[in-house]
This record gives sequence, structure tokens and C-alpha cells, in this order.
Amino acid sequence: MTREEIADTVLRTLARIAPEARGQTLAPTVSLRDQLDLDSMDALNFVIALHEQLGVDIPEIDYAKLATLDGTVAYLAERLAERR
Repeated sequence: MTREEIADTVLRTLARIAPEARGQTLAPTVSLRDQLDLDSMDALNFVIALHEQLGVDIPEIDYAKLATLDGTVAYLAERLAERR
């Protein structure tokens, strides 16, 4: 899976969790929670949805790595590469 495909998956997943994300241009290095006004339950649902979509286990200790769009894509790309 390419980084672009991962980013598309992340954005689609975000749109399911926070419908206001649809069509919104997200700053890649700014906190997703701040940009989309996500609460802790939204953030948890985001992590669960990513796990379901990509089959990547995301331990709680790594949640902070998913704070930004760039961070989320980089983390998932690394985790997916480990599976090869």
C-alpha cells in the first residue's frame, strides 16, 4: 500500500468519525483533534476504525503518533511495511 493510499484511507476513516472532515483541507502537521474538534471518544473510534480498515494493531502507547495527518500516515506506513 502506498503512502497516498494510506492517506486516502485515513481521510475516509476520519470522514466517518467526524463528518465535518469531508472536503476539508487538513493541515498535515497540525493536530487532527484540534482541526476537527475531536473528543477522546472520537479519537478512540478513529484508532479502532483504522485497525478495522487496515488490520494494523495500534497499542495505546502509540496513540500520540496518530496526532497529525502526516504522523498517522507515517506510522501506518511503517506498521504495514513491517508485515511484509
